[in-house]
Amino acid sequence: MLKQGVFMEKELEQIENLKNSKNITKRVVSEALEEKLFTINEVLDHGFIRVVDYMGTDASIVQAARVSYGAGTKQTTDDKALINYLMRNDHTSPFEMCEIKLHVKLPIFVARQWIRHRTASVNEYSARYSILKNEFYLPKEENICEQSTFNKQGRGDSIDSNFAGRVIDMLKAESMQAYHNYQNMLNIDDENNVIDQNRPKIAREIARINLPLSMYTEWYWKIDLHNLLHFLRLRMNPHAQYEIREYANVIAEIVKSWVPFTYEAFMKYKINNMTLTNSSVNILKKIIKGEDVKFEDYDLSKGEWNELMKKFEINEKLI
Repeated sequence: MLKQGVFMEKELEQIENLKNSKNITKRVVSEALEEKLFTINEVLDHGFIRVVDYMGTDASIVQAARVSYGAGTKQTTDDKALINYLMRNDHTSPFEMCEIKLHVKLPIFVARQWIRHRTASVNEYSARYSILKNEFYLPKEENICEQSTFNKQGRGDSIDSNFAGRVIDMLKAESMQAYHNYQNMLNIDDENNVIDQNRPKIAREIARINLPLSMYTEWYWKIDLHNLLHFLRLRMNPHAQYEIREYANVIAEIVKSWVPFTYEAFMKYKINNMTLTNSSVNILKKIIKGEDVKFEDYDLSKGEWNELMKKFEINEKLI
Protein backbone atom coordinates (compact mmCIF):
# COMPACT_ATOMS: atom_id res chain seq x y z
CA MET A 1 0.00 0.00 0.00
CA LEU A 2 1.24 3.48 -0.86
CA LYS A 3 2.53 5.38 2.15
CA GLN A 4 2.05 9.11 2.56
CA GLY A 5 4.91 11.44 1.87
CA VAL A 6 6.51 13.29 4.75
CA PHE A 7 5.69 16.65 3.19
CA MET A 8 2.09 15.63 2.77
CA GLU A 9 1.55 14.58 6.38
CA LYS A 10 2.01 18.20 7.42
CA GLU A 11 -0.34 19.47 4.71
CA LEU A 12 -3.38 17.20 4.83
CA GLU A 13 -5.58 19.65 6.75
CA GLN A 14 -4.51 22.54 4.54
CA ILE A 15 -5.22 20.48 1.41
CA GLU A 16 -8.72 19.59 2.60
CA ASN A 17 -9.44 23.25 3.32
CA LEU A 18 -8.30 24.19 -0.18
CA LYS A 19 -10.40 21.45 -1.79
CA ASN A 20 -13.50 22.64 0.05
CA SER A 21 -12.89 26.34 -0.57
CA LYS A 22 -14.80 28.39 -3.15
CA ASN A 23 -12.00 30.72 -4.15
CA ILE A 24 -12.69 33.10 -7.01
CA THR A 25 -9.83 34.06 -9.31
CA LYS A 26 -9.50 36.38 -12.27
CA ARG A 27 -6.67 34.39 -13.78
CA VAL A 28 -7.10 31.72 -16.44
CA VAL A 29 -7.51 28.19 -15.06
CA SER A 30 -7.57 24.66 -16.43
CA GLU A 31 -10.80 23.09 -15.20
CA ALA A 32 -9.48 19.59 -15.89
CA LEU A 33 -6.32 20.18 -13.89
CA GLU A 34 -8.22 21.92 -11.09
CA GLU A 35 -9.96 18.59 -10.49
CA LYS A 36 -6.60 16.86 -10.16
CA LEU A 37 -4.90 19.31 -7.79
CA PHE A 38 -3.30 17.52 -4.81
CA THR A 39 -4.49 14.12 -6.11
CA ILE A 40 -2.02 11.28 -5.57
CA ASN A 41 -0.83 9.54 -8.76
CA GLU A 42 0.94 6.37 -7.68
CA VAL A 43 4.24 5.43 -9.33
CA LEU A 44 6.34 2.27 -8.70
CA ASP A 45 5.87 0.67 -5.27
CA HIS A 46 6.01 3.64 -2.86
CA GLY A 47 6.31 6.64 -5.18
CA PHE A 48 3.82 9.23 -6.32
CA ILE A 49 3.32 12.51 -8.17
CA ARG A 50 0.79 15.17 -7.28
CA VAL A 51 0.16 18.64 -8.69
CA VAL A 52 0.67 21.35 -6.06
CA ASP A 53 0.16 24.44 -8.23
CA TYR A 54 0.26 25.66 -11.81
CA MET A 55 0.13 28.83 -13.89
CA GLY A 56 -1.33 29.28 -17.37
CA THR A 57 -3.15 27.15 -19.94
CA ASP A 58 -3.16 26.72 -23.71
CA ALA A 59 -4.73 30.19 -23.84
CA SER A 60 -1.64 31.66 -22.13
CA ILE A 61 0.59 30.24 -24.84
CA VAL A 62 -1.59 31.66 -27.58
CA GLN A 63 -1.79 35.03 -25.83
CA ALA A 64 1.99 35.24 -25.50
CA ALA A 65 2.50 34.27 -29.13
CA ARG A 66 0.11 37.00 -30.31
CA VAL A 67 1.36 39.52 -27.75
CA SER A 68 -2.24 40.38 -26.98
CA TYR A 69 -4.37 40.81 -23.87
CA GLY A 70 -7.29 38.75 -22.64
CA ALA A 71 -8.62 35.70 -24.43
CA GLY A 72 -8.60 37.46 -27.81
CA THR A 73 -11.06 37.17 -30.65
CA LYS A 74 -9.66 34.15 -32.43
CA GLN A 75 -11.58 30.89 -32.70
CA THR A 76 -10.56 27.71 -30.88
CA THR A 77 -9.50 26.19 -34.18
CA ASP A 78 -7.17 29.14 -34.75
CA ASP A 79 -5.65 28.69 -31.27
CA LYS A 80 -5.02 25.02 -31.94
CA ALA A 81 -3.48 25.76 -35.34
CA LEU A 82 -1.19 28.38 -33.80
CA ILE A 83 0.02 25.98 -31.08
CA ASN A 84 0.69 23.35 -33.76
CA TYR A 85 2.69 25.95 -35.71
CA LEU A 86 4.71 26.95 -32.65
CA MET A 87 5.50 23.33 -31.77
CA ARG A 88 6.27 22.32 -35.35
CA ASN A 89 8.67 25.19 -35.89
CA ASP A 90 10.34 25.16 -32.45
CA HIS A 91 9.09 28.55 -31.30
CA THR A 92 9.65 27.76 -27.66
CA SER A 93 9.27 30.98 -25.66
CA PRO A 94 5.42 31.05 -25.66
CA PHE A 95 5.44 27.66 -23.90
CA GLU A 96 7.58 29.16 -21.14
CA MET A 97 4.57 31.25 -20.09
CA CYS A 98 3.11 28.19 -18.35
CA GLU A 99 4.56 26.64 -15.19
CA ILE A 100 3.70 23.74 -12.92
CA LYS A 101 4.81 22.65 -9.45
CA LEU A 102 4.83 18.96 -8.59
CA HIS A 103 5.35 17.06 -5.36
CA VAL A 104 7.26 13.91 -6.24
CA LYS A 105 8.23 10.90 -4.15
CA LEU A 106 10.88 8.83 -5.92
CA PRO A 107 13.88 6.51 -5.37
CA ILE A 108 17.15 8.34 -4.93
CA PHE A 109 18.72 6.76 -8.03
CA VAL A 110 15.80 8.10 -10.11
CA ALA A 111 16.21 11.51 -8.49
CA ARG A 112 19.88 11.59 -9.49
CA GLN A 113 18.91 11.02 -13.14
CA TRP A 114 16.06 13.52 -12.88
CA ILE A 115 18.18 16.30 -11.39
CA ARG A 116 20.30 16.40 -14.55
CA HIS A 117 17.48 18.48 -16.01
CA ARG A 118 18.82 21.74 -14.62
CA THR A 119 15.97 23.95 -15.81
CA ALA A 120 13.72 23.55 -12.77
CA SER A 121 13.52 24.83 -9.20
CA VAL A 122 13.90 22.00 -6.69
CA ASN A 123 13.52 21.70 -2.93
CA GLU A 124 14.32 18.21 -1.63
CA TYR A 125 13.59 16.52 1.68
CA SER A 126 16.66 16.83 3.91
CA ALA A 127 18.08 13.75 5.60
CA ARG A 128 20.32 16.09 7.64
CA TYR A 129 17.25 17.65 9.21
CA SER A 130 14.75 14.75 9.29
CA ILE A 131 14.74 10.98 9.65
CA LEU A 132 14.21 8.96 6.50
CA LYS A 133 11.43 6.39 6.40
CA ASN A 134 12.08 2.70 5.92
CA GLU A 135 10.97 2.77 2.29
CA PHE A 136 13.05 1.53 -0.59
CA TYR A 137 12.30 0.53 -4.15
CA LEU A 138 12.22 -3.12 -5.18
CA PRO A 139 11.85 -3.89 -8.90
CA LYS A 140 9.41 -6.53 -10.11
CA GLU A 141 10.77 -9.80 -11.46
CA GLU A 142 9.91 -8.90 -15.06
CA ASN A 143 12.07 -5.79 -14.76
CA ILE A 144 15.18 -7.70 -13.68
CA CYS A 145 17.13 -8.03 -16.93
CA GLU A 146 20.59 -8.76 -18.27
CA GLN A 147 22.91 -5.99 -19.36
CA SER A 148 22.16 -4.98 -22.95
CA THR A 149 24.77 -6.04 -25.50
CA PHE A 150 23.85 -3.06 -27.71
CA ASN A 151 23.26 -0.26 -25.20
CA LYS A 152 25.99 0.23 -22.60
CA GLN A 153 23.58 1.93 -20.17
CA GLY A 154 20.44 -0.14 -20.83
CA ARG A 155 18.73 -3.43 -20.08
CA GLY A 156 18.69 -6.46 -22.33
CA ASP A 157 16.71 -9.67 -22.18
CA SER A 158 14.72 -10.82 -19.17
CA ILE A 159 16.25 -13.53 -16.99
CA ASP A 160 14.95 -16.68 -15.36
CA SER A 161 12.33 -15.87 -12.71
CA ASN A 162 14.14 -17.93 -10.06
CA PHE A 163 17.33 -15.94 -10.52
CA ALA A 164 15.37 -12.70 -10.68
CA GLY A 165 13.79 -13.63 -7.36
CA ARG A 166 17.22 -14.14 -5.83
CA VAL A 167 18.30 -10.70 -7.05
CA ILE A 168 15.24 -9.12 -5.44
CA ASP A 169 15.94 -10.98 -2.19
CA MET A 170 19.51 -9.65 -2.18
CA LEU A 171 18.34 -6.09 -2.81
CA LYS A 172 15.75 -6.35 -0.05
CA ALA A 173 18.10 -7.92 2.50
CA GLU A 174 20.85 -5.35 1.91
CA SER A 175 18.41 -2.42 2.02
CA MET A 176 16.89 -3.65 5.29
CA GLN A 177 20.31 -4.19 6.84
CA ALA A 178 21.43 -0.71 5.80
CA TYR A 179 18.31 0.83 7.32
CA HIS A 180 18.77 -1.19 10.53
CA ASN A 181 22.31 0.17 10.82
CA TYR A 182 20.96 3.67 10.15
CA GLN A 183 18.49 3.30 13.03
CA ASN A 184 21.22 1.89 15.26
CA MET A 185 23.47 4.89 14.62
CA LEU A 186 20.57 7.25 15.35
CA ASN A 187 19.78 5.21 18.47
CA ILE A 188 16.07 4.92 17.57
CA ASP A 189 13.50 2.16 17.10
CA ASP A 190 10.80 1.81 14.43
CA GLU A 191 8.69 4.44 16.19
CA ASN A 192 11.66 6.85 16.36
CA ASN A 193 11.91 6.42 20.13
CA VAL A 194 15.35 6.49 21.77
CA ILE A 195 16.67 2.97 22.37
CA ASP A 196 19.40 3.63 24.94
CA GLN A 197 19.61 6.88 26.90
CA ASN A 198 23.19 6.07 27.88
CA ARG A 199 24.76 6.10 24.43
CA PRO A 200 25.08 8.92 21.90
CA LYS A 201 23.00 9.46 18.80
CA ILE A 202 25.15 9.84 15.71
CA ALA A 203 24.43 12.97 13.64
CA ARG A 204 21.82 12.40 10.92
CA GLU A 205 24.16 13.71 8.25
CA ILE A 206 26.61 10.92 9.13
CA ALA A 207 24.10 8.12 9.73
CA ARG A 208 22.56 8.57 6.26
CA ILE A 209 25.84 7.93 4.42
CA ASN A 210 25.43 4.18 4.13
CA LEU A 211 21.83 4.20 2.91
CA PRO A 212 21.26 2.70 -0.59
CA LEU A 213 20.17 4.52 -3.73
CA SER A 214 16.91 2.58 -3.59
CA MET A 215 15.71 4.65 -0.61
CA TYR A 216 12.87 7.05 -1.35
CA THR A 217 13.24 10.80 -1.22
CA GLU A 218 10.79 13.63 -1.95
CA TRP A 219 10.91 17.03 -3.52
CA TYR A 220 8.91 19.91 -4.86
CA TRP A 221 9.77 20.44 -8.53
CA LYS A 222 8.70 23.60 -10.40
CA ILE A 223 9.33 23.97 -14.12
CA ASP A 224 8.01 25.84 -17.15
CA LEU A 225 6.13 23.96 -19.85
CA HIS A 226 8.79 24.24 -22.54
CA ASN A 227 11.44 22.59 -20.36
CA LEU A 228 8.92 20.09 -19.02
CA LEU A 229 8.18 18.92 -22.56
CA HIS A 230 11.92 18.53 -23.17
CA PHE A 231 12.09 16.39 -20.02
CA LEU A 232 9.20 14.25 -21.28
CA ARG A 233 10.69 13.86 -24.75
CA LEU A 234 13.84 12.37 -23.25
CA ARG A 235 12.34 10.41 -20.37
CA MET A 236 9.36 8.91 -22.22
CA ASN A 237 11.75 7.52 -24.79
CA PRO A 238 12.00 3.69 -24.79
CA HIS A 239 15.76 4.05 -24.25
CA ALA A 240 15.22 5.84 -20.91
CA GLN A 241 15.42 3.75 -17.76
CA TYR A 242 12.13 2.02 -16.94
CA GLU A 243 11.72 3.62 -13.51
CA ILE A 244 12.05 7.25 -14.62
CA ARG A 245 9.95 6.44 -17.67
CA GLU A 246 7.09 5.47 -15.35
CA TYR A 247 7.24 8.93 -13.75
CA ALA A 248 7.40 10.63 -17.14
CA ASN A 249 4.31 8.76 -18.33
CA VAL A 250 2.33 9.96 -15.30
CA ILE A 251 3.46 13.55 -15.86
CA ALA A 252 2.46 13.27 -19.52
CA GLU A 253 -1.12 12.47 -18.45
CA ILE A 254 -1.08 15.53 -16.19
CA VAL A 255 0.10 17.70 -19.10
CA LYS A 256 -2.67 16.22 -21.26
CA SER A 257 -5.28 17.44 -18.78
CA TRP A 258 -3.59 20.80 -18.24
CA VAL A 259 -2.84 21.93 -21.82
CA PRO A 260 -4.60 19.51 -24.21
CA PHE A 261 -3.79 21.41 -27.43
CA THR A 262 -0.12 21.59 -26.51
CA TYR A 263 -0.04 17.93 -25.51
CA GLU A 264 -1.57 16.90 -28.83
CA ALA A 265 0.94 18.99 -30.77
CA PHE A 266 3.81 17.65 -28.64
CA MET A 267 2.84 14.03 -29.32
CA LYS A 268 2.40 14.75 -33.03
CA TYR A 269 5.56 16.73 -33.71
CA LYS A 270 8.01 15.65 -30.99
CA ILE A 271 7.14 12.11 -29.92
CA ASN A 272 5.51 10.42 -32.92
CA ASN A 273 7.68 12.18 -35.47
CA MET A 274 10.71 11.05 -37.43
CA THR A 275 14.00 12.89 -38.00
CA LEU A 276 15.83 12.21 -41.25
CA THR A 277 19.31 13.24 -42.38
CA ASN A 278 20.06 14.42 -45.93
CA SER A 279 21.50 10.99 -46.70
CA SER A 280 18.35 9.27 -45.46
CA VAL A 281 16.16 11.54 -47.58
CA ASN A 282 18.26 10.82 -50.68
CA ILE A 283 18.07 7.07 -50.04
CA LEU A 284 14.29 7.21 -49.72
CA LYS A 285 13.96 9.28 -52.89
CA LYS A 286 15.88 6.65 -54.84
CA ILE A 287 13.85 3.80 -53.36
CA ILE A 288 10.60 5.59 -54.26
CA LYS A 289 11.86 5.97 -57.84
CA GLY A 290 12.62 2.25 -57.93
CA GLU A 291 16.40 2.73 -58.06
CA ASP A 292 18.88 0.48 -56.27
CA VAL A 293 20.63 1.79 -53.16
CA LYS A 294 23.85 0.52 -51.62
CA PHE A 295 25.02 1.06 -48.06
CA GLU A 296 28.55 1.81 -49.27
CA ASP A 297 27.36 4.86 -51.21
CA TYR A 298 26.20 6.80 -48.16
CA ASP A 299 27.79 8.22 -45.00
CA LEU A 300 25.62 6.20 -42.63
CA SER A 301 26.74 3.79 -39.94
CA LYS A 302 25.32 0.27 -39.97
CA GLY A 303 23.14 1.21 -37.03
CA GLU A 304 21.72 4.26 -38.82
CA TRP A 305 21.10 2.23 -41.99
CA ASN A 306 19.29 -0.51 -40.09
CA GLU A 307 17.17 2.02 -38.20
CA LEU A 308 16.15 3.70 -41.46
CA MET A 309 15.22 0.38 -43.07
CA LYS A 310 13.23 -0.60 -39.99
CA LYS A 311 11.36 2.72 -39.81
CA PHE A 312 10.11 2.35 -43.38
CA GLU A 313 9.82 -1.45 -43.34
CA ILE A 314 12.37 -1.89 -46.11
CA ASN A 315 14.02 -5.30 -46.39
CA GLU A 316 17.59 -4.06 -46.72
CA LYS A 317 18.90 -4.68 -43.21
CA LEU A 318 22.66 -5.15 -42.77
CA ILE A 319 23.84 -8.04 -40.62
